[in-house]
Amino acid sequence: MAIHVNIGEAKTRLSELLAAAARGEEVVVNKAGVPFATLVPTPEALQLAREARAAKRLSAFGCLADKYKDQPASAFDIPPPMTGAEFDERTKRKFG
Repeated sequence: MAIHVNIGEAKTRLSELLAAAARGEEVVVNKAGVPFATLVPTPEALQLAREARAAKRLSAFGCLADKYKDQPASAFDIPPPMTGAEFDERTKRKFG
């Protein structure tokens, strides 16, 4: 959904509108009720935003590094999915 603002409101809320454009929202500036300009982020700004999100994710997972440092790597292996026969057997055991 596009954000439509008039020029006066755009002057007041410029930093907010630029942040919205950087998030990928369409920001249209109107002059006398007619679309006049569109705010779009530069490729460099998009790349910086991506890198900031990636760093934030890494730091969120990094806070748990000390907690799990003594765990063997096999503790994090995902078991293979059940076969159809195993599923049927489990269902039979569970529900009779």
